[in-house]
Amino acid sequence: MISWSVVVPAKRLAVAKTRLQPLTGLPGGHHAALVLALLADTVAAALACPEVGSVVVVTDEPEAAELVRHLGARVVPDVPDRGLNPALEHGARQAGGDAVAALSSDLPALRPAELAAALEAASPARRAFVADAQGTGTTLLSAVGTPLRPRFGRHSASAHREDGAVPLTGHWPGLLRDVDTPDDLRAALALGVGARTAELVRTSSTLAVHLGAAR
Repeated sequence: MISWSVVVPAKRLAVAKTRLQPLTGLPGGHHAALVLALLADTVAAALACPEVGSVVVVTDEPEAAELVRHLGARVVPDVPDRGLNPALEHGARQAGGDAVAALSSDLPALRPAELAAALEAASPARRAFVADAQGTGTTLLSAVGTPLRPRFGRHSASAHREDGAVPLTGHWPGLLRDVDTPDDLRAALALGVGARTAELVRTSSTLAVHLGAAR
């Protein structure tokens, strides 16, 4: 069985997940708590996956770094400081090993078994990716014995396919459901989210007002 290194990027809280601010009001504590909850549940699921040997979080955000270290992840600073793709390339180099996967940081409904199935499907390919629920973005990009070459950003699924990565499909709804908008969070909640996000939604009156029956 291949032992994977999983690289997760985490932006500074001031610029992370700005499209979720309608749920949390003005930028500040509520918004930061939601961003950190999404990250925590994603990292926890990756760490619980038997195919994953290590999780490396690339971040310059102190609160995110403290959180994921407590969970058991390794933290490396975003030395390139030139955006998401250079950060992932740096994280992949720091992770080492022949099998590396970049994973979105906003997958609160991810199950360890789903990630295991996707990584198993990715193993035969030098590079492979999983598109998001809309089919345009990417939630997972893998590389075995070759550079990761991330192309995250607008229409990243097409960019990864055009760059030679193999598209993967399977029954892993939590892996597809990244959270960029309030509707995305409602969909993730319907699947069932991890402990940190579930607790935040349960205890936050601000989120409860916006999400209503989706809780």
